[in-house]
Amino acid sequence: MKTIGLIGGMSWESTVTYYQVINQVIGKSLGGLHSAKTLLYSVDFQEIESCQANNEWDKSAVILSDAAKRLELAGADFIIICTNTMHKVAEQIQKAITIPIIHIADVTAKHLIKNKIKSVALLGTKYTMEQDFYKSKLIEKGLNVLVPDEQDRIIINNIIYDELCLGKIKPESKQAYLNIIDKLVKQGAEGVILGCTEIGLLICQQDYAIPFFDTALLHAQEAAWLAIN
Repeated sequence: MKTIGLIGGMSWESTVTYYQVINQVIGKSLGGLHSAKTLLYSVDFQEIESCQANNEWDKSAVILSDAAKRLELAGADFIIICTNTMHKVAEQIQKAITIPIIHIADVTAKHLIKNKIKSVALLGTKYTMEQDFYKSKLIEKGLNVLVPDEQDRIIINNIIYDELCLGKIKPESKQAYLNIIDKLVKQGAEGVILGCTEIGLLICQQDYAIPFFDTALLHAQEAAWLAIN
């Protein structure tokens, strides 16, 4: 079994999901008392969020590259960055190490194509929805990406940082997300990417008819499968 290197803490609530799902997949696949070989480097999210807010992406890349190098030295066979937004600096992190980073957008695109989705709604932080580092990975695979309008992007982003990253789950916020999804479905969305690893804490597939693609779950499952194959 390969050893999974996890860069977590962004936020720690969603990192818990990664650890849980990885071990569930390993246990179900191998049976018995099997669990995953993992190394976790959990950063201080306040430092990372400050870099995001101040547009100091190079500084955040240095912090996460240091984490990745430590995981490689400790014996990780590949790296999983347990967040969507910080894949903005994935290429910079990759240059600092020799083991591969499994990109969350590549994993998501694979599942969208497998499910024959051509037009997909993307929910996430304002950085993920507005910048190209994530969307371009999907567009390169021939997918049409729909994002909410500016007002709805603000709502989505504020709920992520002011509530979900603090472990606050509010029914009115859930309804706000579902209302936004309604609008995107009317624009032609055939599926919805939960493109922030915290969003799955708020809404899930049972809440809506069209398929949801929870990136935290898909990414964690991919990590587990790579570890045993």
